[in-house]
Amino acid sequence: MDLPLISLRGITKRFGEGPAAFQALKGVDLDIVTGDFVAIMGASGSGKSTTMNILGCLDVPTSGRYLFRGVQVEGLSRDQRSLLRRRYLGFVFQGFNLLARTTALENVELPLLYRGEDRRTRHEQGMAALEKVGLAAWSHHTPSEMSGGQQQRVAIARALVTQPDVLLADEPTGNLDSERSVEIMELLADLNAKAGLTVLLVTHEPDMAAYARKIVHFKDGLVDRVEKNGHPA
Repeated sequence: MDLPLISLRGITKRFGEGPAAFQALKGVDLDIVTGDFVAIMGASGSGKSTTMNILGCLDVPTSGRYLFRGVQVEGLSRDQRSLLRRRYLGFVFQGFNLLARTTALENVELPLLYRGEDRRTRHEQGMAALEKVGLAAWSHHTPSEMSGGQQQRVAIARALVTQPDVLLADEPTGNLDSERSVEIMELLADLNAKAGLTVLLVTHEPDMAAYARKIVHFKDGLVDRVEKNGHPA
């Protein structure tokens, strides 16, 4: 039997020390297989965002084991975690985080620039990523010339340009109206179904979680229950 792409075992996270310490995670166990589409839900303070930060190598657990492709992530150095993040993970946030004075293509090319890729490679891969999200014709437009939904598509293209194993999306529809939200979720579902991209989504909206194959509910720093969604939206 194949190992999970991601495996969390007994993950805890404590912030602060002494009487003021806060236990955000209290022993999280979670497996994610390649090609899965997982929605993580829970009330504010339930631990879902802390878990996403650990999954994205943006933070480290206080205790427990995090395995990515069988590699024990919490044992890696900061530079090694940074390399894992750049090579294997793509991020989409509620705020689009686009550079205002640069074009869509230049925004998408940024991760490749940080990698040291040459200009031709950046352009070819950047255009390919924009094509995937249906915005190749908007490559020379700046964010101010695009709608919120288009800006989020550019942000998704930027996350895809490095061809990551996992896309982590933290409230990606939080700044969008309902129509644009549906467009973004349909895009993520399409990337999952057709390209086999593993998607991890944090959301507080049941309508958005309905697009996932599996919904993980957090409560009080623990996984409360996991439900399989047999009929994704």
